[in-house]
Amino acid sequence: MNKDLTVGNPQTVLWKFCMPLFGSIIFQQLYNIADSLVAGKFVGENALAAVGNSYEITLIFIAFAFGCNMGCSVIVSKLFGAKDYKGMKTAVYTACIFSGIVCILLMLIGISGSGVLLRLIRTPEEVFADSKLYLDIYAWGLPFVFFYNISTGIFSALGDSKTPFYFLAVSSLSNIAVDIWFVKAFHMGVAGVAWATFICQGISCILAMIVVFQRLGKIDCKEKASVFDLKILKQIVIIAIPSTLQQSFISLGNIVIQSIINGFGASVMAGYSAAVKLNNLVITSFTTLGNGISNYTAQNLGAGKMPRIRQGFHVGVRLVWMLSLPLFLLYFFGGSLVLKLFMDEPTGLAIHTGIIYLKILSPFYFVVSAKLVADGILRGAGLMKNFMVATFTDLILRVLLAFCFSKTSLGSTGIWCAWPVGWCIATILSIAFYQKGPWVTQNDHPPIYPD
Repeated sequence: MNKDLTVGNPQTVLWKFCMPLFGSIIFQQLYNIADSLVAGKFVGENALAAVGNSYEITLIFIAFAFGCNMGCSVIVSKLFGAKDYKGMKTAVYTACIFSGIVCILLMLIGISGSGVLLRLIRTPEEVFADSKLYLDIYAWGLPFVFFYNISTGIFSALGDSKTPFYFLAVSSLSNIAVDIWFVKAFHMGVAGVAWATFICQGISCILAMIVVFQRLGKIDCKEKASVFDLKILKQIVIIAIPSTLQQSFISLGNIVIQSIINGFGASVMAGYSAAVKLNNLVITSFTTLGNGISNYTAQNLGAGKMPRIRQGFHVGVRLVWMLSLPLFLLYFFGGSLVLKLFMDEPTGLAIHTGIIYLKILSPFYFVVSAKLVADGILRGAGLMKNFMVATFTDLILRVLLAFCFSKTSLGSTGIWCAWPVGWCIATILSIAFYQKGPWVTQNDHPPIYPD
């Protein structure tokens, strides 16, 4: 059901809207976690390392899908908030055409260049074949990744966060079952893990797109919407390119970091692979909540309701801090327990690597989560320059410090120490940019809303 985010108590509205988004990203991350879990438990440590190694490259592809998602979502949200339903439908059609072209280009790169990409990150020979196999299969499934992201962006723009949650809950749980089935029953190894994800994502994507166009067909507008509009495409691209660059440069940074990690051997790679999946579950969850706040900001900006944006920031920070607490406690004090889920017979070095990684990063979830809320508002308002400055500062610091610290006596532990430094400085920048926004400088008084 479509939901107008410009009316009602901001706290109540955001909580009802964002919690299904949080649930959705938990299930979305289960795809990747399930792949690593099944590979590590039922195939072996090298298989876990291979999946984790390929994952850093797949994140580049996902970055483009994410950019298309955000470009579509923000523009559709603004038009929906302004009640311009004809323009909104045109924006959806335009975003789909644009995303399809981008997807085809990336498929060609992924299918023809997987080996080259894996060589660039210094993939060890013992995991190279499995890494390439996983990556090749993933590349063929990119249309499902792209168009599922577009569909979730449209649902969110219309204020509907529950429908994507239902799709993801079913498909991710199915993925776990199919993962185990292919690996245990058919002994397909890493290929079984990749094909399970391919099939489940494909079914979910097709069903989601059918529902999207059914939903759009029920929205009445006086004039027939155009299939493509260059002006709207430019608006989408203005949001999509910085969002893509943010994610892709982060991914490139992670690839550089992965290449540094690969120099420490398969056991460190396996420990990092398991721990980074757990960390990405948290960061991606907060990013998704930030995306929800982007939709909220865009709708209210379209409706000219600035005070609600200011209120939304404070509600968003309280929400992510509430979620940060149990995740910090779990990872900091119970890291070894969750890491062992990924490994059948882990080496001491692999487990130690994962534990140290989680202990260093998890206390700073309270910091980075606030940054991602502020980023959500900046992106929803179209302030992409400020958004990019904070993002690149984090990335550059993380990569440079990871390289420098790894050369010290800290070894691989020094790499993990780079994350908190980048997060802290980038958070200061993002909140400073938020504080300069028109929603803060405006002198009007926000109304009191009944619960």
